[in-house]
Amino acid sequence: MGDAGLPSYPSLPPFPDDIETAPLVTLQLKKLLASDPEEMAALFKCGKELGFFYLNLMGCEQGEKLFYDAQSLLRLEKQFFDLPPEEKAMCDRDTLKGANGYYGYKGMGKSIMDAKGTKDKHECYNLKKDDIVGNTEPLDRPQLISDNIDLFRSYATNAQSIITLLLKHFDTLLGLPPNTLPNLHRLHAESGDHVRFLTAPPQPPEDRGVNAGAHTDFGSLTVLFNWLGGLQVQLPGRTDWTYVRPVPGCAIVNLGDAMVKFTAGLLRSNIHRVVNPPGAQAEETRYSLVYFSRPEDTVPLKRLKGGLIDLQPQAAEPEEGLTSKEWILKRGLANKVAPDWTPQKFLESRGTEGGREAYD
Repeated sequence: MGDAGLPSYPSLPPFPDDIETAPLVTLQLKKLLASDPEEMAALFKCGKELGFFYLNLMGCEQGEKLFYDAQSLLRLEKQFFDLPPEEKAMCDRDTLKGANGYYGYKGMGKSIMDAKGTKDKHECYNLKKDDIVGNTEPLDRPQLISDNIDLFRSYATNAQSIITLLLKHFDTLLGLPPNTLPNLHRLHAESGDHVRFLTAPPQPPEDRGVNAGAHTDFGSLTVLFNWLGGLQVQLPGRTDWTYVRPVPGCAIVNLGDAMVKFTAGLLRSNIHRVVNPPGAQAEETRYSLVYFSRPEDTVPLKRLKGGLIDLQPQAAEPEEGLTSKEWILKRGLANKVAPDWTPQKFLESRGTEGGREAYD
């Protein structure tokens, strides 16, 4: 399905119509809630091929609730990034007790985007799902975040419910016993799930380029809202980059490394990156809102048994078998700006995109 003629957000400059955009399939949440066979088949095709799809949230109460919570969180996100530096510093990931160096606030230029040592051009804030729903004692955070924790809880629990639905469908499509995948992603079990705020200011024309380097996602499923262009993917069989157009009423969903590992490569975690928005959108500050779903901390990232997975080729080398928590920290911390950072450490931290040359 193409995306020609899809609208942009009216308060923002329009996404240009004269550039190629990725042909993401649009799946309807209301049909997936009804277990529509054709929609489920389309989901499976997306998972095996591009690994990205639009999820239309309109037309059902659950989807529209997620969409409108996302708009509320966008307003909150803008307020967060406008906080004085000292307030953001109280949740700085490098000093925040219990953050493992990964959760909390990351300032601009604090991560490495490629093996050349290029620094990122964005700020972000990671708020743990476990803090939001009460699985753990919350990490220190600005009062603005605490005052809005009910909104975060509504958004996170709803996003997780939709993810559980998708995982149940993947169980069926893969021929696995019911609840195989959902039981590895329980809401009230500790995991690396989190809500992320992310912003990138407009760059001068001579300095426009990559804001977040090429990567695959660490976990299982990612639910993304972005209002401006900038996300790019590599289409199967190609090494160039293609923009993904934001679509009002839709989230962008993609599969992560865990789904590749669980299914012995049957499902795909596609490489992607973030660059400056195209056209007139390049003059705007870009915001993203992300929910990352990851397996529970203790789950080993190995192929599962049963169904179509048993038909997949066996790897020649034994699987690494890191737990989900170990995998997240391996991938998330090796790209931090630090005195001991090396290109080799960066390359060794790669996920299922490892061995591809495009991110250099």
